[in-house]
Amino acid sequence: MVMRKRRMLMVLLVVSGLIGSAWAIDNKGITFEQPAADCFTLIEGGKATPILLDEKDDVGIVIAAKNLQDDFRKVTGRQAELLHSVRGPRLIVAGSLESRFIKELVKAKKIDITSLKGKREKYLMKAVSRPFDGVDEAWVVIGSDKRGTIYGIYELSEQIGVSPWYDWADVPVVQRKDLYIRRGEYTAGEPAVKYRGIFLNDEAPCLTGWVKHTYGTNYGDHRFYARVFELILRLRGNFMWPAMWAWSFYADDPENSKTAHAMGIIMGTSHHEPMARNHQEWARKRKQYGVWDYATNQKVLDRFFREGIERVKDTEDLITIGMRGDGDAPMGGKEGADHEYVNRDEYNMNLLKKVIKNQRRIIKDVTGKPADERPQVWAIYKEVQRFYDMGLRVPDDVIMLLCDDNWGNVRRLPNAEERKRSGGWGMYYHVDYVGAPRNSKWLNVTPIQNMWEQLQLTYDYGVDKLWILNVGDLKPMEYPVTLFLDMAWNPKRYTADNLLEHPRGFCARQFGEEQADEAARILNLYSKYNGRVTPEMLDRHTYNIETGEWKQVADEYRKLEADALRQYLSLPQEYHDAYKQLILFPVQAMANLYEMYYAQAMNHKLYKENNPQANFWADKVVQTFKFDSLLCDDYNNVMSGGKWKNMMAQKHIGYTSWNDNFRANIMPEVFRIENPERQKGGYVFTGKYGVVSMEAEHYFEANPSASADWKVIPYLGRTLSGVALMPYTGGVEGASLTYKMALPENVSEVNVHVVVKSTLAFHDVKGHEYTVGFDGGKETVVNFNADLNEESENVYSVFYPTVARRVVEKTVKLTVPPSTDGMQLLTLKPLDPGIVFEKIVVDCGGYQKSYLFMDESPCKRVLHR
Repeated sequence: MVMRKRRMLMVLLVVSGLIGSAWAIDNKGITFEQPAADCFTLIEGGKATPILLDEKDDVGIVIAAKNLQDDFRKVTGRQAELLHSVRGPRLIVAGSLESRFIKELVKAKKIDITSLKGKREKYLMKAVSRPFDGVDEAWVVIGSDKRGTIYGIYELSEQIGVSPWYDWADVPVVQRKDLYIRRGEYTAGEPAVKYRGIFLNDEAPCLTGWVKHTYGTNYGDHRFYARVFELILRLRGNFMWPAMWAWSFYADDPENSKTAHAMGIIMGTSHHEPMARNHQEWARKRKQYGVWDYATNQKVLDRFFREGIERVKDTEDLITIGMRGDGDAPMGGKEGADHEYVNRDEYNMNLLKKVIKNQRRIIKDVTGKPADERPQVWAIYKEVQRFYDMGLRVPDDVIMLLCDDNWGNVRRLPNAEERKRSGGWGMYYHVDYVGAPRNSKWLNVTPIQNMWEQLQLTYDYGVDKLWILNVGDLKPMEYPVTLFLDMAWNPKRYTADNLLEHPRGFCARQFGEEQADEAARILNLYSKYNGRVTPEMLDRHTYNIETGEWKQVADEYRKLEADALRQYLSLPQEYHDAYKQLILFPVQAMANLYEMYYAQAMNHKLYKENNPQANFWADKVVQTFKFDSLLCDDYNNVMSGGKWKNMMAQKHIGYTSWNDNFRANIMPEVFRIENPERQKGGYVFTGKYGVVSMEAEHYFEANPSASADWKVIPYLGRTLSGVALMPYTGGVEGASLTYKMALPENVSEVNVHVVVKSTLAFHDVKGHEYTVGFDGGKETVVNFNADLNEESENVYSVFYPTVARRVVEKTVKLTVPPSTDGMQLLTLKPLDPGIVFEKIVVDCGGYQKSYLFMDESPCKRVLHR
């Protein structure tokens, strides 16, 4: 299985040799003015080569071919001709194995489909000489199935210069009069993950407001969803959970489901919407239906479930089974002496067993086939994971959908025995979330490296049946959507060493090859910076103002904003809207937010000192708060001619808890000094001594295990990087990281702060462990994630506050052993897989708490290679 590198705009590459070679970023295979002898002509003199299509082919292929027809118009100014009969000297032929034209080519042995037989969603493109009588040459696009053909058609669209984001991010198309492609055989192979898609969620007020303005409806109808489906297909996805806060995909517009089925999108329903029914279908008729409780209302619920299956029995829809409480809440259930079960969990678990058994019976009755012949998924989410841990199981054919912690950390992964299930495993991942400790809805706050690292972990553990990404309003999550779906196609395409090729390729496709390096650098850094703390959780207390940390991080954003503005101004006018959406707005918005909270922190500090400069910083808070609204107004009403009105209406200033219900952004509190007098002196500064702060990658010595080696993951974490033992499925015995340092002679005890990524206990529910100790001293075993779970005593006090900040800091008191040369060796040893070390701080008595764990060590730091 091979994945192409996604390419820059207007570039095609000849691949000499075997089918299965990937597309690559290269400009040697395309000629715009003079055709090479080994090239096929796509566009000549402003006229595109006609597209030949069997009008009786699958309707999804017909739709994609018509979009290709229009894509040629975007490039040339004239629509390509769409033919249903052979005519002319040169053709583009697109079709499935059922196309009469493809069958004719196969029968005449003009094209070999051996490589497509038995494959899933694979396409093949190649030039064919004299394919039909009277035709000199054809460029043939053929798929192993309908989606394979659709992907091949959209591949060709992207190769002629139409970005998958041409609509959803207004990426311009370069006009061409001549375009030629070198002859050869091209394919992207098969996808690694079977179902690959996105979940529109938490869609109010932004997406709902935009849809209302754009379509005049209070819900997403088939016109809206057709645009989303096209994007998913252009990104080679195939699956979707529709928006469900206030919308009902199936009930709002009957054409929604038909459109999905026609275009080739497999629909599903979210983790708490069983049996192809949307939550709103029940909520809108709650008085009629009664309570959402299978124990007391089984008859109505069974009928409700049956109607859902009857509605989708002739589609490819993936059926969600199981049941949660009403509106994504935990299941209810009695507790006490009136039933045979000891506690609520046992009662609900056994009730859920009954629900699933009856749902499977309904599926069999409605479809007329065994339940195991209709694909199903069961989401192990929230309290359902607890039931699974208690022993609840579903039939082997059902996909088991695991999930992250809503913040990008995988909760649980299957062990070797669990991976034998025929139904396989899936992963529900978030880049948008409504919940504790505070919502994350406004901007993309997922570092590129975080998503890559956790999806590597996911795939390493055999999770390859379903990957679904919660994207909120879809915008402004354009890049993480692309990265997620690219990784779902081939998770092994990118490594820690070449990962930054992905954002670079993404930026090359949107802004051109010359702008790609700088745009990718900015995209990578803003993703990293935003991952430190979400805008909703950021406040004046986040960083340490006394150590200069607050100024440092605010300055980093200011510099990045200046770089983004500089690039924005260097771009041709037609790229401004796309660049603003994908790069400039998120950078400016967060730079401004950091400046606002830094100003508030300075205002409070100086006000306490009776320093009249407090008023200057108060004014700065007012200015930046106002500028935030102006940035959002520009996004909504000016950018792209107002196309995205209401899409940037999300509240993000004023949260104190995730479920705050404030009407609009709230300006941070500031203080002013009335009639200030000029201060004369009185300031005292002290040096910060007695601390050694080390990045994890700055080790003295690294010892691998027999089956895994230490790998530096650049940009992961709050500061420099992370260090992990990979592959994650390898052993950990014998592995260690050692750090060498000089400590003051009079220090006999130190506090060692070890900072690791907030990995959850996927391997051992009792927690993951490492040891820390000085050579010649006693080792201490540290369990860093045993309490990172949703048990009542941990969920709000430990779990959410920790995972939302992405790191776990543990402090160990160690005795300093004697040393003849004043040097000490500190060694870390992982006892479980998946541990990612980020930073180590040795406090000799001078450490002050710091969000970034102090970037500079006033103690002498000795690094040896």
